[in-house]
Amino acid sequence: MDRRKDEELASEAEAHRMMSIIGHGTWMDKVAYELIEREKNLGRSLDIIRTESGIGASGIPHIGSMADAVRAYGIVMALEEMGYRSELIAFSDDMDGLRKVPLGFPNELQEYLLMPVSSIPDVFGCHNSFADHVSSMLRESLDYAGIKYVFKSGRETYASGVLSEAIHKILMNAEKVGKIISELTGQEKYLKTLPYFAVCKNCGRIYTTQSYYYDLERRLVYYRCTGVEIKRRWFNGCGYEGRADITRDDGKLAWKTEFAARWSGLDIRFEAYGKDIADSVKVNDWVSKNILEYEPPMHIRYELFLDKSGKKISKSAGNVFTSQDWYKYGTPQSLLLLFFKRVVGTRIISYETIPKIMDELDYLEDVYYGRVKIENNLEREKLKGLYLYSHLLKPPSRPSSHIPYSLIVELTLMAPDDRREEFIISRLQRYGYKIGDEDLRKIKLAVNYALDFGAVVKEPVELSDNEKEAIKELIDRLLLVSSSNEIQNAIFTIARKYNIDPPEFFKKLYKIFLGREYGPRLGPYLQDMGVEKAVEILKRTIGKNNNTRLIS
Repeated sequence: MDRRKDEELASEAEAHRMMSIIGHGTWMDKVAYELIEREKNLGRSLDIIRTESGIGASGIPHIGSMADAVRAYGIVMALEEMGYRSELIAFSDDMDGLRKVPLGFPNELQEYLLMPVSSIPDVFGCHNSFADHVSSMLRESLDYAGIKYVFKSGRETYASGVLSEAIHKILMNAEKVGKIISELTGQEKYLKTLPYFAVCKNCGRIYTTQSYYYDLERRLVYYRCTGVEIKRRWFNGCGYEGRADITRDDGKLAWKTEFAARWSGLDIRFEAYGKDIADSVKVNDWVSKNILEYEPPMHIRYELFLDKSGKKISKSAGNVFTSQDWYKYGTPQSLLLLFFKRVVGTRIISYETIPKIMDELDYLEDVYYGRVKIENNLEREKLKGLYLYSHLLKPPSRPSSHIPYSLIVELTLMAPDDRREEFIISRLQRYGYKIGDEDLRKIKLAVNYALDFGAVVKEPVELSDNEKEAIKELIDRLLLVSSSNEIQNAIFTIARKYNIDPPEFFKKLYKIFLGREYGPRLGPYLQDMGVEKAVEILKRTIGKNNNTRLIS
């Protein structure tokens, strides 16, 4: 009886602990929960909860552009897990003007500068416009990853009149808006002009126009094409004077007010933003609430992706790292994991990131299927949740073989050019791996990585004095052995001699050779690698440890 009672109490305790976990325990679940509570307090309909992400259409979309959309979709998934209907609006900013010719595009685009990107022809001839060409790159990346979204073209949205009421209210209150923009950002431009850019009907440019009067009755904006200075370069206007109909795509709102119009017009309840547009969001929140009488969406602010030198990854900086780049070496699920891991904190990203995230995805799969035990309930559920969301809530029915990415890379570097894949597969099978379809895909990705970048960069491995001495003896033994079994036995014998737990010694060796704590049988692998190379790596590791503080 007492035993049954104890089991019941333990079960209740576990249930109580589980109650403190929101959804799958990730930041997305927490945000979704807070979003629903917020909407309930506002008394708004919960029939459908829309999140939004902007799709830039003026340059090659980098990995941060995709992160914005993927994270917004993460909130959609978390909301649906809670039982609420939700959708992601992917809004293409294709009414924006082209400010400079992006890297990789022909210089002939110079003649189209400051025209709306949806008015510029696709110089490569494969899409209807420059905007379609550029935005299709991001859309294809989202599609490849399985992200579901409702696409909205900015030009089509303006042309449909969906935003016209919001534009009307903003222009009616242009003086108030200009003052708040000045007060919140220090930008005084809109104290003198309306926050609306008309497309010049004569030269087709958008930023060269100045909007100076709004006809409330006819809903027309009067403008002059006077010219503009952008990044210390002056662009002449053509001198034309005309009128723009706000119910059509004759122009667009300035960014300091356009978000607010989109939020109210499309009923957006959540939108994240990067710190580089924090001022614009602050103004748009005010405009949405005070001019449009629409409670602005819930926000989270995320940090930006940086390259290895610490510079922001951006189209203008010319250090673009795209999702297509990632897909050449990593799976879509690994890229989703990169985005879902966390939403705050600056992220350094490079090609070296890919093997690490591929390995981390394997680790999360082990946690999800119970191969790795995590005692802390909250941590375990969060890691399982990250795995689930990285697979868009559709995890595989069974775990994969978990062939270390770095192992495939190393085998690629050993393999003869004329039978590379055959060599890799035969060696993996020799090590005891069963090769399935997922493994074949992983092999192709890791081969691409090896051919383009060489060996995977491994984290430094710190060694105790005892482990150093054991490795020194292993080096001597490796020069004497002749078979894989002898290598395997030598590792066991030396570990015991130095009072090191053999599994822990193997983990250290795996980290030295493969950058992770597990892998194939070391005997056959080191024999394939070549004893001389293995010895060289071990000596180099000991040498590095001489320059670092040893763990005692």
